[in-house]
Amino acid sequence: MRIVLTGGAGFVGGAVARVLRERGDHVVALVRDQKRAAALRELGVEVIEDDLSDINRMVELFAEADAVIHAAGSYRVGITRGERGAMWDANVGTTTRVLDAAEAARVPRIVYVSTVNVFGNTRGRVIDETYGRDLADGFLSWYDETKYGAHEVAEQRIAAGVPVIIVLPSQVYGPGDHSAFGEQLSLANTGRLPYRALDSVGVGLVHVDDLAAGIVAALDGGVVGESYILSGPVTRLGDAVEIAARIGGRRPPRLRLPTRLLRVMAPLGRLIGQANLAEVVTSSAGVTYWANHDRATRELGFAPREIEQGLRDTFGAA
Repeated sequence: MRIVLTGGAGFVGGAVARVLRERGDHVVALVRDQKRAAALRELGVEVIEDDLSDINRMVELFAEADAVIHAAGSYRVGITRGERGAMWDANVGTTTRVLDAAEAARVPRIVYVSTVNVFGNTRGRVIDETYGRDLADGFLSWYDETKYGAHEVAEQRIAAGVPVIIVLPSQVYGPGDHSAFGEQLSLANTGRLPYRALDSVGVGLVHVDDLAAGIVAALDGGVVGESYILSGPVTRLGDAVEIAARIGGRRPPRLRLPTRLLRVMAPLGRLIGQANLAEVVTSSAGVTYWANHDRATRELGFAPREIEQGLRDTFGAA
């Protein structure tokens, strides 16, 4: 198939491109910066520089596509107010333009990569695709709000008859993960994590290769108009840190920063390289982003690996 992929130069998009190329698909990756696309070219991906701002240009690029996978977006928690506009456009604006262009080009299948964050704080429950968050509770972060807005755009297009399939990944990890979460696991694995903080945040850990396989499975066999949670096993940050440390033959740091102290420190966040520490704490302390992948397993054959095996694969442990 000829598949147009946005976000191909990113962590998740790059893994999706590998899966598609390994099975022989022609992949066209739209990237903002050609300098970040060397790995895609090595895979044999056709790389086109495009910032996803021009709908008419995207209509032309999508014209002969059998499918579009929209994986581009911005994932950061703790941004400043001045950065909000850029993230809104990266998540909501770009999703709106990509889906409008795909609809105009009459693309037969469109996969939109959302996130389980759209469900908000599940308060210890492991929820499924039928769950609806209470918007009266507000949003946990600007990322949370923008991804919720983008998800609504996708659902609106589905209601209008556009052939969209939504996938909802949980916390992604794996080789090459440069997220704040991934950095903590890496530092714990090498014994360089100086302290532990916000251990109680609950996530589902999905290995990037398993996620990529799930996204492609949704492309192939997902029902148009439906959503599929692609979450790994649920855990808490503290437990994941302990596993990562043990795999590396290390002990997790004894020093723990109490959440109460972090809240007090929030106004001084810039001094420790965290411009909006208050948002980081609010979106993490005692919050769970837990969801089950039963539907994706049943209908798509999605099979995420267990956390310990995934971390061994990530850090090259025997």
